[in-house]
Amino acid sequence: MPIPVIFSEVNSIQQYQVQINNGIEKFCSELNGRPVELYEPLRYTLSLGGKRMRPLLTMLACDLFDGDAAIALNPALGIELFHNFSLIHDDILDDAPLRRNKPTIHQKWNRNIAILSGDALLVKAYELICNSSVPSERKIEILKVFNQVALLVCEGQQLDMNYEKASVIIISQYIKMIELKTAVLLAGSLKIGALIGGAKEEDAKNIYEFGKNIGIAFQLQDDILDVYANEEKFGKQKGGDIIANKKTFLLLKALELSGHNAYKKEELQQWIYAPQFDAKHKIEAVTAIYEFFNVKKIAEDEMMNYYKKGLSFLNQLPVNAQKKENLISLVESLIVREV
Repeated sequence: MPIPVIFSEVNSIQQYQVQINNGIEKFCSELNGRPVELYEPLRYTLSLGGKRMRPLLTMLACDLFDGDAAIALNPALGIELFHNFSLIHDDILDDAPLRRNKPTIHQKWNRNIAILSGDALLVKAYELICNSSVPSERKIEILKVFNQVALLVCEGQQLDMNYEKASVIIISQYIKMIELKTAVLLAGSLKIGALIGGAKEEDAKNIYEFGKNIGIAFQLQDDILDVYANEEKFGKQKGGDIIANKKTFLLLKALELSGHNAYKKEELQQWIYAPQFDAKHKIEAVTAIYEFFNVKKIAEDEMMNYYKKGLSFLNQLPVNAQKKENLISLVESLIVREV
């Protein structure tokens, strides 16, 4: 059954956050199945919190087109469950020790439990969407978008793994990978909300493009934060990408620029291919190389280019100006995160 929700006449980001959090809490309270080893990790991962950006985007997009955001709640929660499913598996693949400053599921339990729990979350995501009160014809449309996005996320994750083994990739390949792995889920969240709200096909496409470009900007900011953020506030291991030799925008740009500086290129490659190293020393050394080539500023400029490109698609939508500002306010909180 759809999760009941009551909205006041004046909807806001804060009110949607309350409704989403209440929905997640209700969902968790009903996860009482057996065996407990399957369901306890689900409650654990959802209890870690987060800003719930993707379901918020779904509900704001629905409201943007004057739809009933209450109807969008269950699909929004389904998107949040899918997002957490992808994070569980992503953490396994990356062997990440922390998620939102707490042990990841495979660390707290084990890899097999993490895989099965992630699978269960995916099933529950479909259940929430199918059990929503979205009209049948629209439900088919949003399930089609959901499936397309889910497959693209898998393609992006595979590209990410492929690139880990590749000796050379270029920045355009990296941008395409993060578009698939990260950005399309933000884009799909918006498009699903817009479709529930009754958006026309062209408007649904534009809001998808808005979300895709914002999502790329978001990931570029994530690359920056991995190196320069306060670890406690960031909620993940600082410098983890450097330790793992992840081909982020910063690393790829540093490699590109080091082509004109043989000494720095050799130094950077020594750290990349070092079989043994002190993690703290490596982070400090590679960060110093980034600063030498000013790649943080270059990454920030690239991030803002995608942010502005996304806004150009949003500005094409014939919607209420105040509702558009609410959406922009949320998006800015994605991009302007504390370093």
